[in-house]
Amino acid sequence: MLRPLNNSSTHSSLQDLRFFLTKPHDCSYLGSHEATTLFMDPHTPVDHDMYSALTLMGFRRSGTHLYRPHCQECNACVSVRVPVDDFEPDRSLKRTERNNQDLDVIERPAVFDEEHYALYERYISTRHSDGEMYPPAIEQYRAFLNIAHDFSRLIEFRLKGKLLAVAAVDFLTHGLSAIYTFFDPDEAFRPRSLGSWAVIWQIRRAQSLGLKHVYLGYWIHKSQKMDYKQRFKPLEYLQGHRWHRGIPITQAHH
Repeated sequence: MLRPLNNSSTHSSLQDLRFFLTKPHDCSYLGSHEATTLFMDPHTPVDHDMYSALTLMGFRRSGTHLYRPHCQECNACVSVRVPVDDFEPDRSLKRTERNNQDLDVIERPAVFDEEHYALYERYISTRHSDGEMYPPAIEQYRAFLNIAHDFSRLIEFRLKGKLLAVAAVDFLTHGLSAIYTFFDPDEAFRPRSLGSWAVIWQIRRAQSLGLKHVYLGYWIHKSQKMDYKQRFKPLEYLQGHRWHRGIPITQAHH
């Protein structure tokens, strides 16, 4: 259940928006913790400029919802982004980029596609059977990744017509937001590193468009699932109302 939050602390250009807090619930990242989430009023349409401004403040999108963690005694979830003009891939990422030059890349609207969902179903069932998105369901998939808005795209990566991966990407006024990537689980044992390649592609795409950043969502210290984000250097993190370069220091209280 949501309860209203006084929006006096929000940026002045967003002062007319309404925000809500959830009641404390189990944290999906740190199992021994409770979390509270701040949501923009779900009845407010997701406007491109407003969404871009909220991303600068650490918000993320899931379906039609814009949210960010708002835990009183924990700051473990930190928003991170890559300043694309300064991106310096290490040897491993350079190899990943070379290994995927044979893939065809197709940008499509974020609408439902049966081929996409079949790949998503295999991916979740194989690689995330212990996660909150298991078992996969069409309704959950649609609500998460299908949105009728021009800023949202589904990026296909294909090898001779075969679909290997799909990346959900939002095109903001100042950067790209990496929403989610799923790929053929059989490729996990081959040298493509499709998850990393999807991020590299977004960095290169942002560079080509003259955009400044790729937003990677939240990073949590000592979370193995989040470790890959530290590979994309330099990394910037949001602390307070400012973005800083480096690796953040966080605190997670029991």
